[in-house]
Amino acid sequence: RPSSISGLLQNNYHGVLRSRDDAGSRVLIYRIGQWNPKEFTAYEVFRVSLITSELIVQEWETQRNGLKAIFDLQDWCFAHALQINPSLAKKISSVLTDSFPLKVRGIHLINEPIFFRPVFAMIRPFLPDKIKQRIHMHGSSYAQSLCDYFPKAILPPEYGGTGPSIDEVCQDWTEYIMQSEDYLYSGKKSKTILNKFVCG
Repeated sequence: RPSSISGLLQNNYHGVLRSRDDAGSRVLIYRIGQWNPKEFTAYEVFRVSLITSELIVQEWETQRNGLKAIFDLQDWCFAHALQINPSLAKKISSVLTDSFPLKVRGIHLINEPIFFRPVFAMIRPFLPDKIKQRIHMHGSSYAQSLCDYFPKAILPPEYGGTGPSIDEVCQDWTEYIMQSEDYLYSGKKSKTILNKFVCG
């Protein structure tokens, strides 16, 4: 249930931008530095993505235009890296390939440290080819390059835009997830996808 990961959400780990990009895609942001690996496992962290997908898949425009994700790797550390292993990578790939209900139109990595590269090299072989082709690494000088892919008007100021702050974005989405808890666990589809990841 969302309440089981409320601490992660309340740390402003994840948010969905209020406005779509020019292609009509939903834009999701994940702030890895807000994830405390001593409190939450990588499995619980990925469950956040599944919960969000269950909510936005109800939107016709999202069904048609998919989503794009920005992963802010600021403060990524070895404790995070130790949580990532081939077994987890295979499960994530399986969910993305077989069960994930939305099209992933782009994945953008920012602030990625040098020692993230070996971890990504381990994950990459398990990713679907289409997703591999849609991964962009921006490094620490991302303010301008992100705006080559997203309108400034929708991005938070922390990411070179003029939209609402990242804290506002995360707080709004956390509130929406918590309000949707009963809905999320009333449908068979939600349970099927979540159980596949946890138990499959």
